[in-house]
Amino acid sequence: MPRQVAGYSERLLAVTRVAVNCHQADSAPSIDQTGQESRSASHGAATSLIAMDITIHASFLPHDDPDASLAFYRDTLGFEVRSDVGNGKMRWITVGPAGQPSTSILLAPPAADPGVTDDERRTIAEMMAKGTYGWILLATADLSRTFDKVQAGGAEVVQEPTEQPYGIRDCAFRDPAGNLVRIQELR
Repeated sequence: MPRQVAGYSERLLAVTRVAVNCHQADSAPSIDQTGQESRSASHGAATSLIAMDITIHASFLPHDDPDASLAFYRDTLGFEVRSDVGNGKMRWITVGPAGQPSTSILLAPPAADPGVTDDERRTIAEMMAKGTYGWILLATADLSRTFDKVQAGGAEVVQEPTEQPYGIRDCAFRDPAGNLVRIQELR
């Protein structure tokens, strides 16, 4: 069962009420064809949106061997190490592509949160062992060259460069923790 953060439901409800109130200014609730109440003025697109300046700053991937993960992301993929804090297996390592200081990957111990139960820790360990817990999608202009370099670095190959039926060319590896690392070619 998902854990609830104290006050989260109340804050979500308050934000939802504000959003609904902003869009129903002069409209009365109506019943749609599914029998559900609709409070929207119309079923069309929103007439105005507030643009927000939001970027993706960091993605999180678990590690179970910080030194092996560090070697993969730094030495094999060529990422910069931006920080490395903690000790032993309890290290939080931030890496990112050179020349892109505002985009990072945080390599973290998977179950360091004190709120994670022993059953959840076991599930996380099992999923990491199967390679189904974490993944990331990267991109490169030269997929063949990148594939050769990553393969030469000893990474486990999941898929060689392949032209996909949905219009991209990509490949896939597993990092030392079992995370799936897909790399697609920019076109």
